[in-house]
Amino acid sequence: MNERRSAARAEDSSWRPAVNPWLITAAVMLATFMEVLDTTIVSVALPHIAGSLSATTDEATWVLTSYLVSNAIVLPASGWFARYFGRKRFLIVCIIIFTISSFVCGIAGDLAILVIARVLQGAGGGALQPLSQAILLESFPPEKRGMAMAAFAIGVVVAPILGPTLGGWLTDQYSWRWAFYINIPIGAVAVFMVNQFVEDPPYIRKSRPGKIDATGFALMAVCLATMQVVLDRGQQVDWFSAPWLCWFTAICICCLVAFVIWEIRSRDPIVNLAVFCNRNFLVGTSLIFMVGISLYAALTLLPLYLQTLMGYPALQSGMAVSPRGLGAFVMMPLVGYLTGKVDVRKLVGGGFVIVGISLWQFAGINLDISMWSIVWPSILTGVGLSMIFVPLSTVTMGTLAQEQMGNASGIFNLMRNVGGSVGISMVTALLARQSQVHQSELVSRLTRGDFMYLERGQSLQRLLERYNSQPDAMHLAQAGLYGQLQRQATLLSYVNDFRLLSFICFLCVGGAFLLKRVKAKGPTAVH
Repeated sequence: MNERRSAARAEDSSWRPAVNPWLITAAVMLATFMEVLDTTIVSVALPHIAGSLSATTDEATWVLTSYLVSNAIVLPASGWFARYFGRKRFLIVCIIIFTISSFVCGIAGDLAILVIARVLQGAGGGALQPLSQAILLESFPPEKRGMAMAAFAIGVVVAPILGPTLGGWLTDQYSWRWAFYINIPIGAVAVFMVNQFVEDPPYIRKSRPGKIDATGFALMAVCLATMQVVLDRGQQVDWFSAPWLCWFTAICICCLVAFVIWEIRSRDPIVNLAVFCNRNFLVGTSLIFMVGISLYAALTLLPLYLQTLMGYPALQSGMAVSPRGLGAFVMMPLVGYLTGKVDVRKLVGGGFVIVGISLWQFAGINLDISMWSIVWPSILTGVGLSMIFVPLSTVTMGTLAQEQMGNASGIFNLMRNVGGSVGISMVTALLARQSQVHQSELVSRLTRGDFMYLERGQSLQRLLERYNSQPDAMHLAQAGLYGQLQRQATLLSYVNDFRLLSFICFLCVGGAFLLKRVKAKGPTAVH
């Protein structure tokens, strides 16, 4: 029995696809880039969607929430579904579902149809990231997996950065519906290429999973759905002052505990949590969770700052932060090459240092900066993210057996997405609350005994008296000063948020050296 297992494991580790791995890379990354792009491309079009479908902006946010909920549910279960249906077949079906639902989103005539279509779109897209990552890791020999992860990172890191820019351009030039229509030709080409070039490895073809773990899947679905709703809607309902949010939080925690206990005891779990016994995987998923916080929180803060305080239109704010994608795109191939040559822990640690420095530079923003003050730190952030993501993906999976990669990649990508949701919720909540604190502090210093306050108010009043009566000019002057105070208070909140994100990155530097070094020979099997 042991000899058969050893022979099967040797066959799996020596298996290589019949076609060039780079053709496989192009096939799977086309689908992944399309899916990841869709997580952010719609965000800038929300006001247009709300106006077109006669909905409020608050109601339109369900277009984002519904997608993230269904996406999160499918992500960790993708490994089991791939073994049950066949990975290639499951991948093609997911791309078809994503593409058809994108078309339905584009033709939706009311918000309810759009939200339902987004649920289907998220379900179809949820498996694309982990399946693509697992396929790439298995298609390349161990010594070239750094380059494979560099290609994967271009889709996962660059796509959400380009999303707001592309979404703003499509919305301004055509319509918000084209943010969905753009997926149709890409999806069609992706289905053709996956069908032509991708094949299942021996362990997938031989896999015979039993009945679906319905209880585990239900607990996981309820846990992830309630968690995503709590994180997305919490700030809008003032968090735990809303009774329904307290209930959702309690349900999420209870389902999480029940899910962990059930999956540990299950013979054929929908998500195999045993991979967390692997030190590199445990540390790696913790670090990618922090990467998600830093990446998506910064992606949320910068456009908000540029549009609300600096008066940039959506397209111009997207252009200001898009150089982050340029920095990542240029650096990815070099990091992929270095991943097999140097200690990847140093690359990951150095990447966190660079991202931390760039976020600290963002903490120096004010209301008079130029666009270049945003561009250069953005490029630096892209360089740092490429140094983190490529080697971290490689070393996290580097000590896992090949048959564990599908399950592990689902969890790995889920943790990054959950980190993004946590980061966005965290910075938006801090932004609202800290602006109130700073406003209170600044107001306490504006007294009638303050010479500069009196001088500024009187000079502004004299200017306004040219066009208004004296009482009206006085009220308008006070309103103008109060508006300036609010902008300054909000600015200080942005500064605090960027400093917090920078501090988180610096803390992660030490975590990088908790990883075991993975030799270039390739992964060792987990016994």
